[in-house]
Amino acid sequence: MKFLIDECLHTSLVGLAHEAGFAASHVTFLGLAGVGDRQIIATAIRDEYALVTNDRADFLALYRQRELHAGLIILVPNVAPARQRDLFQAVLVHIGERILVNTVIEVGQRGLKIVCSEYSFPDP
Repeated sequence: MKFLIDECLHTSLVGLAHEAGFAASHVTFLGLAGVGDRQIIATAIRDEYALVTNDRADFLALYRQRELHAGLIILVPNVAPARQRDLFQAVLVHIGERILVNTVIEVGQRGLKIVCSEYSFPDP
């Protein structure tokens, strides 16, 4: 499993994925900074990346049009890089060794507690 980190998130998330044993890249490392969401999805689908973003509304709408994807991870709050790392670390623990085909994981906060919720998407 590998992750593509969207440009709305800090590049340091790539290092966290690597430390946990996952392949990962950031859209800026792939020359995709500033491109449209459709091109980001095309890259994620083609190269079998699970996309990590905090752009919930746009990417859910676009992924709804796809029958098959490697996963979508949404860091719900727009927070500073240090908190992004905390949220992404919680996702990595939550995922474990699983594959996320057609799965969305939304990571949020209830007070200081990090909460991961997971569902199939689009519905089978």
